[in-house]
Amino acid sequence: MRSTYCGLVTTAQLDQIVTLCGWVHRRRDHGGVIFIDLRDREGLVQVVCDPDRPDMFHAAEALRNEYVVRLSGKVRRRPAGTENRNIKSGEIEVLCHTLEVLNASATPPFLADDENLSETVRLTHRVLDLRRPQMQKNLMLRYRTAMAFRRFLDAQGFIDIETPMLTKSTPEGARDYLVPSRVHDGQFFALPQSPQLFKQLLMVAGYDRYYQITKCFRDEDLRADRQPEFTQVDIETSFLGEDEITALTENMVRTVFKEVLEVDLPEPFPRITYAEAMRRYGSDKPDLRVTLELTELTDVMRDVAFKVFSGPANAPNGRVAALRIPGGAALTRGEIDGYTEFVKIYGARGLAYIKVNDASKPNEAGLQSPIVKNLHEGALSAIIERTGAQSGDLIFFGADSAKVVNDALGALRGKIGHERKFLSGNTWCPVWVVDFPMFEYDAEDKRWTACHHPFTSPKDEHVELLESDPGSCLAKAYDLALNGWEIGGGSVRIHRADVQSKVFSALGIDAAEAEQKFGFLLDALKFGAPPHGGLAFGLDRIVTMMTGAESIRDVIAFPKTQRAQCLLTSAPSPVDEKQLRELHIRLRNPTPNLA
Repeated sequence: MRSTYCGLVTTAQLDQIVTLCGWVHRRRDHGGVIFIDLRDREGLVQVVCDPDRPDMFHAAEALRNEYVVRLSGKVRRRPAGTENRNIKSGEIEVLCHTLEVLNASATPPFLADDENLSETVRLTHRVLDLRRPQMQKNLMLRYRTAMAFRRFLDAQGFIDIETPMLTKSTPEGARDYLVPSRVHDGQFFALPQSPQLFKQLLMVAGYDRYYQITKCFRDEDLRADRQPEFTQVDIETSFLGEDEITALTENMVRTVFKEVLEVDLPEPFPRITYAEAMRRYGSDKPDLRVTLELTELTDVMRDVAFKVFSGPANAPNGRVAALRIPGGAALTRGEIDGYTEFVKIYGARGLAYIKVNDASKPNEAGLQSPIVKNLHEGALSAIIERTGAQSGDLIFFGADSAKVVNDALGALRGKIGHERKFLSGNTWCPVWVVDFPMFEYDAEDKRWTACHHPFTSPKDEHVELLESDPGSCLAKAYDLALNGWEIGGGSVRIHRADVQSKVFSALGIDAAEAEQKFGFLLDALKFGAPPHGGLAFGLDRIVTMMTGAESIRDVIAFPKTQRAQCLLTSAPSPVDEKQLRELHIRLRNPTPNLA
């Protein structure tokens, strides 16, 4: 039906006849000459309709936005001074010879170039939203990114193997989406949170290098960078250690960014330990574009009179830390109060501060704050020395459990860093975070839980700590962060039955429970499981960052809202009684059928 795409017509086709199909983006009547901007997925082309072809011109007069048309015409240069350098076809126009309306359109609720649309309107009319040039660019970039991942992995000997979508419910951190079985009364499948167990089985089966770009499902609270269904670039390999896996996947990310964006990421990516990341940045996915850092003060505050500081400093899991803001003494009280309200989002009860009027006088003469009188000169001197504060700076403090301090000051670091332009100037700042803890203690349930998942391997030198001191045990786990977003994470897996048993024991999982939940994996590990490990990258997050979108919903064709709803299809929705009976399900509080 067409000879080329609208957006690909250039001076290379001058004086040629082209046939185009697309949507009417805009129609303009200029004193008897009609101009049509015709749009398809590759972009726009300007079409000129002269009245000397009456049938064609009459059809052009009836066109409206979003009509689908097919036309033929001659490619010619635009008159001097009318070129549009912003589009590929901006030097030419098509003089229309024939025009056929393939389908008319009702008046759309918004135009393809409308801005400031509410997300509700966009998602309700997602098909029209996807016609907008920005959304088309986003999804085309997503396609190119996925293909760049595939090309790299194919070249490295990885093979694409599908894993099941209907599987067994296993404890992996988030809540499962459950699917009732019609055939097996009262039993359920689960949609996979990740292909984790199956890709390990593939390694035991000898496939050596596996990858898959696949959907994963987690029934958890949503935010801008989460969806109930999301896409991972999932990778697993045998006979590679931790450093080899991170080196290979780092090269992959560098290659993808070069191919898709023509961006050169640093080589090599910096590496920091989890402990260092939390100490310096308060986050295990630090944004290294921000130059501000946290300063440790816990040891300094143990003997001060100020209980707000000394209490956490002497608590087992407490922390006192500072965040120095160069030139921050100029902040108004209103601005400081705004930052105080901000950290409360992260559990902080307040935000103490000191204005440094004269850094040479670490006492009430040189420091301005209600808390100064409650801190002895040794503590004040240590604050100035450790933070490197200069006259005119401001120092914020966090004092609470280590988690609250890290969450609050880590978020404040990012907020102030971007608002006040404390930035390195680098557009892309990747960083590997390594040496994660194996376990974290759940005070409510009074037991250890896996920080990653129960199949993550401990460091070789820490295997003996599994029984004696689980809290000190580090894992062969690694995350890749980029500009403050975690874009990938993984680990070397446990391949030895004796080590797996020790991990289960540390987690309070006895043999019977382990067999019930993971028996199929444990059985497979008995038959010559190779050393193996892997990593999964969040394709949605990576593409969101590449496009500069504010939400991953802008790079997914048909996303859900933050309430896990599809406004386009009105899913989730009630089902009829017959379907429920077939599944042996009865609803306690059925939703009224409003149809």
